Amino acid sequence: MSPRSGYRYIEPSALARVKNLQLVARGVVEGFISGLHASPYKGFSVEFAEHREYTAGDDPRHLDYKMLARSDRLFIKQYEEETNMRVQILLDCSGSMNYRYGARITKFEYAAYLTAVLAYLMTRQQDSVGLTVFDTEVRLDMPPRSSPRHFNEMMRQLEGLEPRSETNIAGTLHRLANRAKKRGLIVLVSDLYDEPEEVVRALHHFRHRKHELIVFHVLDKAELEFPFRDLTAFYDLETNEKLLIDPLGVRETYLQLIREFVDHYRRACAEMYVDYVMTDTSVPYDFMLSKYLAKRGRL
Repeated sequence: MSPRSGYRYIEPSALARVKNLQLVARGVVEGFISGLHASPYKGFSVEFAEHREYTAGDDPRHLDYKMLARSDRLFIKQYEEETNMRVQILLDCSGSMNYRYGARITKFEYAAYLTAVLAYLMTRQQDSVGLTVFDTEVRLDMPPRSSPRHFNEMMRQLEGLEPRSETNIAGTLHRLANRAKKRGLIVLVSDLYDEPEEVVRALHHFRHRKHELIVFHVLDKAELEFPFRDLTAFYDLETNEKLLIDPLGVRETYLQLIREFVDHYRRACAEMYVDYVMTDTSVPYDFMLSKYLAKRGRL
């Protein structure tokens, strides 16, 4: 697949570095078929999903000749059972994701680049990928599809998003878990700034419903290292609350708390068999993703 050029979060150089990697399901989830796709003609229970452009090697029996007559282009009819994997990316768009200190991009921009390259990988391997963007409420909700046109629409929608408002990660995850009828792969991209115990319970909700999960925990390097020295005014990007703080007086306590915050999620995810990937915006997202997928592929 060659994505349309010009999208803000599509970097051709990054796509070139990850194009030969794969993200595959480890567990058996509904819609995951190892090897050949199921025939779309096996019965009336098979539901038509969408069209995708014909590529070399596709079975010509599945060509849509009506589409060919109308558009003079070759399209394949694609059915729900043909999909290897259903992936829903959950992207945090709350105000805290708008933070950056010294980095060239905010946490949200980093997460959006990561979302774009993940969606590209899924579409390229003909899996279905959807996108849900949230703060306190769901702001964008696109169900999984596998066509290049769907991918292009996701990229277009992604460009129009700006972080704002407070967050309700746990509540949103519970609502999404309740409605997810078909099992699949859930990818959460967030700074996870919510009550950790509540978020972990919400992740358990997905696991209880037999979904596989990957959590990309995105932070700014300054949030991990607290490099501040002089008297500094700190603003809460979600509530606009302002605090004037002497960094030297709170540095050790802060660093201890942030370590505990990260370690809590790491341990809890390990106990749930959820992949947890902590990264900061100083690490190139394609490098981080390549390293993670290579490691996942060896397990």
